[in-house]
Amino acid sequence: MMESFVCCHSCFSLLSSFQTLTNSSTKSRRSLTRRRLFTKQSSTSTLRVYGVKAAAAVGGGGASVWDEKPFEVLRGGKISYFDEQDVVCFLDPPKELIPIDPHSYNPAAFLWKKIGDIPEERRHRLLHLLNARLVSKLWQSVGTRYEDGKLTKKTTSSILSMGTTSITQEQWFCKTSSGPMPVPWLNNFRKVMFRAKDGCTYGRLIVGGSLLTGVANSFSPLYFTVTDANEVMATEQPCDLSYEFGDGVLDIQDYPDGFPKPAKHPWPFNDDIVIYIRHAGPGVVVGQAWQEGIELDQLPKQFCGDILMVKDYISSTVE
Repeated sequence: MMESFVCCHSCFSLLSSFQTLTNSSTKSRRSLTRRRLFTKQSSTSTLRVYGVKAAAAVGGGGASVWDEKPFEVLRGGKISYFDEQDVVCFLDPPKELIPIDPHSYNPAAFLWKKIGDIPEERRHRLLHLLNARLVSKLWQSVGTRYEDGKLTKKTTSSILSMGTTSITQEQWFCKTSSGPMPVPWLNNFRKVMFRAKDGCTYGRLIVGGSLLTGVANSFSPLYFTVTDANEVMATEQPCDLSYEFGDGVLDIQDYPDGFPKPAKHPWPFNDDIVIYIRHAGPGVVVGQAWQEGIELDQLPKQFCGDILMVKDYISSTVE
């Protein structure tokens, strides 16, 4: 059964919900056990209260809201974690939920906190929970981060902060909804970010699975350079970073151990591919890839669907 959430942006709405719960039938109370009531504390913080337990507390009895487990076991034994479902439900709310005034909160700040609530070791599950439509919705929602001066200063990882860090290498799991026909493997891939001795940040895409893709990783390592960026060139939408593929031949000597030598990108990666990045939350970014073209009269076109990227905390390397 899908979790339901009720979002409230005033104390009146919250108290009204408590009253509704108190007067509901026993059957309705069971149905509402999964509902969470949100009351806005600030643009970057929310308070989650469990409906039935909160109503019991108001009535002077019952267990504490903090006694509730952070997950539920579904039919078949599958575990559904509430912190992960908070992110999913915010991006794809059930129709029966009370709509929130978009001017009363910042969606990007809400998502930042909710993503941060998910433990690092489970954050990669978002790759399976968010379908293509929700990844695109994440890109849109995260766009409101640029309306909050404090939020724009936050970064998803040390190596992407573009400042001094002891982290020298990070691995990320990535997925997109629609890789172009010449490279359908782009639907699921990894990226490795590394900091070179010149102080700059670089990365490469790594595909996996078959022997053919393993050979491709060696002869076409798909290196890119990480640079600060303010907007997507084709749309003028704001962003934080860009991954610029160029021709693939990087002028550095200190590659991580086991990395192949750089080589010129095969088509279409040699056609001025740029991935624009928005920080979404701790260890999570969302990107858009554009084929901007090396020909002067070539119009930019989106290279694939929006890309969700989640950091692999186990594989990070410290200097």
